[in-house]
Amino acid sequence: MAMPDPLQLSSHYAVVSAMITPAFFLTATASLLVSSNNRLARVVDRMRQQLATLEDTVDEHARQYLEARIILHRRRVRLILTCLQLLYGAMTAFVGTSLAIGIDQFADYRLRGVPTGLAMCGVLLVLAACINMGREARMSVSMLDAEVKREFDRDNGRRKRERD
Repeated sequence: MAMPDPLQLSSHYAVVSAMITPAFFLTATASLLVSSNNRLARVVDRMRQQLATLEDTVDEHARQYLEARIILHRRRVRLILTCLQLLYGAMTAFVGTSLAIGIDQFADYRLRGVPTGLAMCGVLLVLAACINMGREARMSVSMLDAEVKREFDRDNGRRKRERD
């Protein structure tokens, strides 16, 4: 019985190890997907709540305020949706990276830069998704600041009327 060539075994182990490496990127991307999906659900719930309030609102000022907020929520939803699409694209690229590494070994390493290119594509998609989530988070904080200011102004107006 012939002994397996240790160099060949070592090559197989190196390929399997290389195929596992994209799993770390997949794990990070999956975590971002969960976070983004949760964020999307919260924004959609808030928008639905404000739509229900809008239906019962007769004051024109209050209606305009709610309509403006609903429009901002729609922008936030689109940003998060773009983020999710980018993250799913990244997941696809990372799975493709792993497959390309395995296929490359069977093709006697003729795929050249395909695995690296797929990995870079995945990382760039994650970067773009993170930039979009940063934009959405900034929009969320701006909306919160405006809401706090509106409440403070309204509260100060009440106090002024009570003093007069």
